[in-house]
Amino acid sequence: MTRFILSFFGTIFSLITLGALMIALTIGAVFWMYGRDLPSHESLAQYTPPTISRIYSTEGKIIDEFAKERRLFTPANEIPDLVKQAFISAEDKNFYQHSGYDVRGIAAAAFEAVRTRGRDVRGASTITQQVMKNFLLGGDRRAERKIKEIILASRIEETMSKEKILELYLNEIFLGQNSYGVSAAAQTYFNKSLMELAPHEAAFLASLPKAPSDYHPVRRKERLLERRNFVLREMHENGYLTDDVFESEVAQPLRSVQNGDFAPFQESLPPRDYFTDEIRRELSRERGEEDFFTGGYSVRATLDPEMQVEAAKALRAALEEYDRSQGVWRGSGKTIPQDQLGSEASWREALANVRISRDVDLQGTWYPAVVLEVGASEARIGIEGVDEDEDGHWIAAKDVQWARKRLKDGKLAARAKVAGDLVAVGDVVLVRRMTSDADGSFIRWTLRQIPEVEGGFMAMDVNTGRVIAMQGGFSYQHSVFNRTTQANRQPGSSFKPFVYAAALDSGYTPATVVIDAPIEVDTPQGVWRPKNSSNTYYGPTPMRTGIEQSRNLMTVRLAQEVGMDTVARYAEKFGVYDHMGRVLANSLGSEETTIYKMVAAYAMFANGGERVEPTLIDRVQDRYGNTVYRHDKRDCVNCDDPNIAPNSSPRIVSNRERVMDPVTAYQLTSMLQGVVQRGTASSVINLPVPIAGKTGTTNDAKDVWFVGFSSNIVAGCYIGFDQPRTLGAHAYGGTMCGPVFQQFMEKAIAKYGGGKFTVPEQCQFINIDRFTGARLPDGASGDNVVAECFRRGELPIFGIQFDGGFAMGGNFDIIQPDGRTSRNVTTSSGGTGIVGPKASFGSMSSGGLY
Repeated sequence: MTRFILSFFGTIFSLITLGALMIALTIGAVFWMYGRDLPSHESLAQYTPPTISRIYSTEGKIIDEFAKERRLFTPANEIPDLVKQAFISAEDKNFYQHSGYDVRGIAAAAFEAVRTRGRDVRGASTITQQVMKNFLLGGDRRAERKIKEIILASRIEETMSKEKILELYLNEIFLGQNSYGVSAAAQTYFNKSLMELAPHEAAFLASLPKAPSDYHPVRRKERLLERRNFVLREMHENGYLTDDVFESEVAQPLRSVQNGDFAPFQESLPPRDYFTDEIRRELSRERGEEDFFTGGYSVRATLDPEMQVEAAKALRAALEEYDRSQGVWRGSGKTIPQDQLGSEASWREALANVRISRDVDLQGTWYPAVVLEVGASEARIGIEGVDEDEDGHWIAAKDVQWARKRLKDGKLAARAKVAGDLVAVGDVVLVRRMTSDADGSFIRWTLRQIPEVEGGFMAMDVNTGRVIAMQGGFSYQHSVFNRTTQANRQPGSSFKPFVYAAALDSGYTPATVVIDAPIEVDTPQGVWRPKNSSNTYYGPTPMRTGIEQSRNLMTVRLAQEVGMDTVARYAEKFGVYDHMGRVLANSLGSEETTIYKMVAAYAMFANGGERVEPTLIDRVQDRYGNTVYRHDKRDCVNCDDPNIAPNSSPRIVSNRERVMDPVTAYQLTSMLQGVVQRGTASSVINLPVPIAGKTGTTNDAKDVWFVGFSSNIVAGCYIGFDQPRTLGAHAYGGTMCGPVFQQFMEKAIAKYGGGKFTVPEQCQFINIDRFTGARLPDGASGDNVVAECFRRGELPIFGIQFDGGFAMGGNFDIIQPDGRTSRNVTTSSGGTGIVGPKASFGSMSSGGLY
C-alpha cells in the first residue's frame, strides 16, 4: 500500500514537474519567437520627443509658438515629485519595485477577462510597458503585442534608469486637448507650470491617460471628479499625501481653463502676425519644416513689440485713408442666414464661426458684427464680445453717407443716404467705436471694411540689421501673404540712389552737371521716350537737384554715362537684385524687388557703406539651451577679461564687409537729406533729427514707395493693389507712403533717438550753388547754397556737363527753378555777390572752373 501511495504521488509529481517544464518551455519558446525581431529598445536612449518651438520678443515674452503636437519637453529632474507621484499612483504603484512588468497585475487582468468572458478587459500595463507601446509598438490589444511589451519592458529596465523611463512617459503621453506631456497639459488645463500645480491638479492630470475624451473637464465633469478623487486616495494610501492634505485636496472643486476658471494661455499671446510667420517660413526653409515644428527651439526675435504696433497702425491708417477716399463700400462678403439670428445665443454662435479679421486695431479695436435689423434710417447690429445694450447697438445714417455700394454686377449704386443702402439683415461687418478726440467719450458705432489696396512696411537697425518691425499687409487674418518679403514690385524712383551711388563712386560729385533734356532710345519694342513726372525739361542741372526733384531724364543719362553694367553690379552688391537686367529702363526702377531688400540696401547708405544683413532672429537655441544660431558675428575681444579698467568697456571688433566708400555713402546721404528738406518728400516729412530718404512712384502710380533713414533706423513702405492697377492721378510716394514713415518714425525717434550723420574724415566741404553746380565763396548763404562733401585731396572740376552720349533734343523750354535772372548771395566777408543766370547748353556756368 505504501509503495502504491508513493508511486501515485511520484507520478503526480512527475506530471506536475513535466507540465511545469512544458509550460516553461512553451513560454520560453513563445518569448524567444516574439523576441527575435523586435524594434531596438536602445534607440529610446537617444529619443527626443517632438516639442513646441517658441518665439520670444526682445523683452523675453512669448509672442508665438509652432508645433504639430502641443508638447513642452521637461527633463525628469525638473518634473516635481508631486507630479511623478500622482501618475505612479494612478498608473503603476509598484513602478520603482518591478522589473518592467507586474506579474500580479497581469494575473488579475487575465482572471477578470476570463470571468467576464472577454467583456471586461482591463489593462495591466506598467509605465514601462506603456512606454514600449507608445514608442515602439502599436496600440492594438492582441496578446502578441502584450508579449512584446513585456519582453521590451524587461530589456529597457536593464539599460535605462527608472527616472529616464518616467521622463519619456511623462513627456510623451497624450492628455487630451492636443496636449502631449505633462508640461503642455498643465498649461492647457490650468495655465500653470508644473511647479505651480496643487496635488488635486496633479491628480487631475493623472486621471487622463486612460481615455482623455472620457474625462472631459466640461462634458464629463462628474466622471473626471470621481477619477481625480480616486487618484488622490491612491496617493494618500501610498504615503505621498498626509491625512490633512488629502482631506483638503479631495474637497477642492474641479477647476480648469475649459470650464472658464482660468484664462487660457493663448490669451497672453498676441495674435499671430507677419513677423512671427516670416520667422516660421525662414527657419522652416533653413532647418526643414519638420525639424522646426518638432525641434523645441527657443527663438529670440529682433521684434520690438511697441514698434510693431506703431508700424501696423501707420500702414493701416494710410491704407484705410486711401480706401475711404474712394467712397466704395464692399463689406466683408460674409453673411449669416436669417434663421440663425432669432436669439442672442444663436447669432453669437453663428458669428463666432465666421472667418473674418479679428486682429485689426486702428483707432480702436475692430469687432465682427452682424446686421440684425434694418430700420428706416439706421441698422441694428449684434457685436462679438460686446454685451447688448437695452436699446441695442445701431449704425446711424450719417455713418454711411461717405460711400456707394458695389453691386454684384460690378457697378456702383448711388451714394448711400441711410444704413439700408449699404447693409442688409444677416450681413457680417466690421465696426469700431467712434470716440471724441477731446475726452474719449463714445459717440457711435461706425462701419469699417478691410481695404482692397495693400502694402508693406519694415524698419530695422542700420548698424546691426535687426528688424524691429514688419507689417506685411492690412490684416494677417485677412491675408497671410507677406508683402514685405514676398511681393515683388517695381521700386520706381526709390531705385535712383543706386544709379547715383554708382556714379559717385565712378568719379562724379553731387555738383556734377547732367543735362535734363528729351531722350529717345531705340528698343526691340519700339522707341522709348522717358519723361519727367512734371512732363517738362530743366536743362543742365547738378546731380544733387536731380535726385532731390527725382528727374527721370537725368537718371537715364547718368546711367548711360556710367554704364548699366556698373549700375547693375551696384544693385546686386547691395542686394536689391540677384541678377539685374542691363536695360536702361531699369535705372528708373522698372525691375521688381521687395521692400525688404530695399530697406536693407538703404541701411548701407546710413551706416557709412558697410554691409548689413537684415535679420528677424537674434539667436536660436535648441531644446537643451545650446545656441545653434547667432546673428551678430562680431567678436568681443576682451569681454571675459576681469581686469578691464573701470572707465573702459569691452572692445568689439567688426568684421563687416565694406560695400561703398564712406565718402560716397555720406555724399549720397546728404543728397537724400535734400529730398526730405526741399525735394519730393519735403511736404510730409518733418522730424526732429536729420532724415534722408527717397520717394518712388511707378508708371500710372501702380506702386508708390518711400524709403528713409535716420542715423540709426531705416524704414520703408510701399502701397499698391495686389493685382497692380493705378492708384489714381494724385497718388505719389511722398503723399501716400511718406505719412506712414513720418508716423512710425515719430515714435521710433522718441524711443531710439537719432543724431547727425557721421562725416568721414576724408570729406572736405565746398559751397555749391545747388541750381547751377557753380562753386560759391566760403561763408556764402542763401537757399541756393549747399556745402557739398568732396574727397579730400581730389580737386573737383566744375562746369563740365554730361549728356549720356545722347544727341541733344530739338527746341524745348528749359524750366528754371528760380527763373533765368541772376541772384544775390552773401559772401564770407559779409558783402554781396551775384550768381547766375543758369548755364545754357552752350555756355559755362557762372562758377567757372576751379
